[in-house]
Amino acid sequence: MNTLYIVATPIGNLNDISLRALEVLKSVSLIAAEDTRHSQKLLHHCGINTKLISYHEHNERESVNNLIKILKSGKSIALISDAGTPCISDPGYHIVKAALENHIRVVPIPGACAAISALSVSGLPSDHFIFEGFLPASSVSRKNRLAKLKSETRTLIFYEAPHRIEECIKDLGEIFGENREVTLARELTKTYETIYKSNLKNLYDFIRNNPNQSKGECVIIVKGSSPEEIEQHNLEQAKKLVLILLENMPLKKAVKITAELLSVSKNELYSEALKLKVPAPFEDFLKS
Repeated sequence: MNTLYIVATPIGNLNDISLRALEVLKSVSLIAAEDTRHSQKLLHHCGINTKLISYHEHNERESVNNLIKILKSGKSIALISDAGTPCISDPGYHIVKAALENHIRVVPIPGACAAISALSVSGLPSDHFIFEGFLPASSVSRKNRLAKLKSETRTLIFYEAPHRIEECIKDLGEIFGENREVTLARELTKTYETIYKSNLKNLYDFIRNNPNQSKGECVIIVKGSSPEEIEQHNLEQAKKLVLILLENMPLKKAVKITAELLSVSKNELYSEALKLKVPAPFEDFLKS
């Protein structure tokens, strides 16, 4: 039966390939690989001679039609990425979507995934988590994205390139606070594997003082926001809204509306609002 297999491959140690993955890679008519040169090393190690073709982010959309034609002809294809599970911050979404739309069977062949492997050894809550993949490359865009995640209560998982890891940790500390718990999982399953758990400040110092920690693939696991942090964040947002509303109404009314909209304590917000530096025309409101 023509089938598209989504095959997980090792993230480092080649011995992590599963027996089922080996069986599938040997039996299919074609293997679509993110980097054929990289994948050829794995296939050679495992004694697999199946034909390889290139399927990566730059030719993904163009390759889909050809692969669907091959599948419709009755042949089976295995999709693999350079490491780990395809479609997880890797190419694959478009061919899977097209296969399903054409009523072609899609079968997962489970195996290694850097995000889940890192989470399992992070020492951070794993009952609820979100996977954010790679953050934006520029610091401004990265901080904007992190600001939206500041109050996220679930454990957060990020991937980061080695040349950006130091700046990324710096931005995380600036937005989330230097004391937020974090685990760095670097070069998982490889010779120089590192698993470092501390807070964002200590992790930043650790990377700066150890140049080798800026090499290799990195997974960053960050603890979710605590109720106290969320409360403080909501209060800061409320103070900003109060300042905006003061342009059109008295302080007490601004506080009442803001407290209702953002579900913060009216008394606490009013107390904090009295400390705000407001434009001169509104100083009388603080005395009311």
